[in-house]
Amino acid sequence: MMAFLEAIRMALGSLRDHKLRSSLTLLGMVIGVFAIIVAVTAVEVIDVYFKDRLQFLGASTFTVSRTPSIQTGSLDASVRNRPNITWEQVERLQEAMQIPVSLSPLEDFDIGKASYADRETEPNTFVMGTNEHMLDNFSYELEQGRFFTDEDVLYARPLCVVGSDIAKVLFPNESPLGKEIRIPGMRCQVVGVLKEKGSFLGFAQDNRVFIPITRGFSAFGQPQRNIASVSMRVHDPIMINAAKEEATGRLRVIRKVSPGEPNNFEISTNDSMQAVFEAFTGTLTMGGAGIGLVSLLAAGIGIMNIMLVSVTERTREIGIRKSIGARRRDILRQFLIEAFFLCQIGGLIGILLGALAGNGVALYFDISAAFPVGWAVGAVVMVTVIALVFGGYPAFKAARLNPIESLRYE
Repeated sequence: MMAFLEAIRMALGSLRDHKLRSSLTLLGMVIGVFAIIVAVTAVEVIDVYFKDRLQFLGASTFTVSRTPSIQTGSLDASVRNRPNITWEQVERLQEAMQIPVSLSPLEDFDIGKASYADRETEPNTFVMGTNEHMLDNFSYELEQGRFFTDEDVLYARPLCVVGSDIAKVLFPNESPLGKEIRIPGMRCQVVGVLKEKGSFLGFAQDNRVFIPITRGFSAFGQPQRNIASVSMRVHDPIMINAAKEEATGRLRVIRKVSPGEPNNFEISTNDSMQAVFEAFTGTLTMGGAGIGLVSLLAAGIGIMNIMLVSVTERTREIGIRKSIGARRRDILRQFLIEAFFLCQIGGLIGILLGALAGNGVALYFDISAAFPVGWAVGAVVMVTVIALVFGGYPAFKAARLNPIESLRYE
């Protein structure tokens, strides 16, 4: 035990005596570990955030859309050219479903300013059409007032429910309920205010004005336009798979898809969207880790080079130690400990800096931080292996030096 502690003391002393050499060796190790940790941390932050945000679908909800809800590359022409999912088709689907479901469309109609009296918002207010089931299907909550009724949608009434940001700007000191506001394309009476929902990857979700979708068609036209998203919530969660199968069959008939041809629409669940995103983030993680591993390999070669130079510089010292009784394993242990400390210190600094930089994504988008514990442990193991592999040969060479020849070395 005393011999081991003495070896540690001598190794640390040698690193202190050669600060520049040690610092340059540390830098290579820090860069390698930093490259791995910053990549996987940033991806994990985004991954955790998306998983949390995608929970709005819930276990009893699925979404119908013309193209995939999450797209990770350019779409094939056959997907881009799919026919629109129209409001007529949505109504026919609702009527045809035998399994009880609540169906809610969501369509962007316009974007611009919302105004009341002498106050107006920035020109980034989204006018979106939906129906009476939107709150439950898309995980929104009311702060004040009410939401639309089926009669509001049926008669295309000029009503609206506004996001919290809209209410704060237009009605800072009064209730918005019952007031008439101007939005792009129309005027509408405010009947409700939504609770604050926050931003999603930097995009605000509280600057939206919801109107009955039928009123949107009346004000903006294009009744055959594509409905961006149709959420279907099953009343009994156990029936979700059966409901998906029925919806698929009904839509194939409604959209005139011939037997044997692929669907010309997408049905997505929370799990299916997460699977697509996880495949994408997994690729990003492995790419970043691969770059970091190459950097670590280069750092390992640098450590071997520095250690070989150190063996040459300290040949006489090794000869003196051997002449007074140091054994091969003592010399081997000292040089291995030096390599080990260089790698571990560099690795820990790289992990710390990588985690801080990676969580810069969380800070930028104002989302929860994350720390890749598994990758951090893996990085510690990797740098330990590098210390043994790339520090092993110089240590072995130092241990085999002939003490007589070493004492003569100048």
